[in-house]
Amino acid sequence: MATPPPQHGAGPYPPYGPQQGSPFGPPAGPGPSTPPVPGPYSVPQQPGPYGAPQQQAGPHGPHPGQPAVPDCRICGSVPAAPGTVRGHQGMLVLMRFLRTEGPLCRDCGLATYRRMQSDTLWQGWWGPLSVFITPVTLLMNLGPRAAYYRLAPPEGAILRPLDPGRPLWRRPPALLLIAAAVLISFALPTLVLLGILAGGADDKPTPLIVGSCVRNEGDLKNQKLLVTDCGSPNAEYRVSKQPTGDEQCGPRDYLAKPEYSADGTKLHCLTPLR
Repeated sequence: MATPPPQHGAGPYPPYGPQQGSPFGPPAGPGPSTPPVPGPYSVPQQPGPYGAPQQQAGPHGPHPGQPAVPDCRICGSVPAAPGTVRGHQGMLVLMRFLRTEGPLCRDCGLATYRRMQSDTLWQGWWGPLSVFITPVTLLMNLGPRAAYYRLAPPEGAILRPLDPGRPLWRRPPALLLIAAAVLISFALPTLVLLGILAGGADDKPTPLIVGSCVRNEGDLKNQKLLVTDCGSPNAEYRVSKQPTGDEQCGPRDYLAKPEYSADGTKLHCLTPLR
């Protein structure tokens, strides 16, 4: 009996790929499939036209579950704090507003703050509006300064951090401002006191002497007697005597107030010259 030819697909090897039970994978035909089970570190993929974005970790990149740590924009070190340091220049009619934005590390932030604050102390007053803008600018810089002081020393710098230099109060503009403030605080009360003393000295009348001549710049009620040369046409009265006991002034005489005496208690007789 003749052996029939083998049918299509029959034989010891499958013609189109792996079949059920094959070491090369699941069957290619339709049938129930088992959904993949996510692993403990698998990241769910979000659908999109270009696939899921991949997170790039830099030298200071964030760790899983932690927020990103900003780098200093000048030297690249961490930690850094955001902030804006401002400066002002007054130029009589014109003015300039300066600013340096963060994030900055502790050294770069303090160096920037001290430099711009020092420049503003001597460049910011030379204008009518700058007199009011400069104090506001100096006060606004105290916020970034406090943020930079709270930072730890910089680490992982790409470039060398800026040198903070001397503290602000040891720089020449700050020393000049402190000296001017001290001078004004002492000079102003001194000038006021001298003015009061000088005004008091001018208000105190000159004591009258018997035989001298005076003129009255006021009236009889509000006397203002000034000693004058007896030969001058401005002389109005002669100090004739100082009444004591029963001795009285003449009928045409006037009385000078007691403050025109040496001790401020005695009267003088004023005899008209005309």
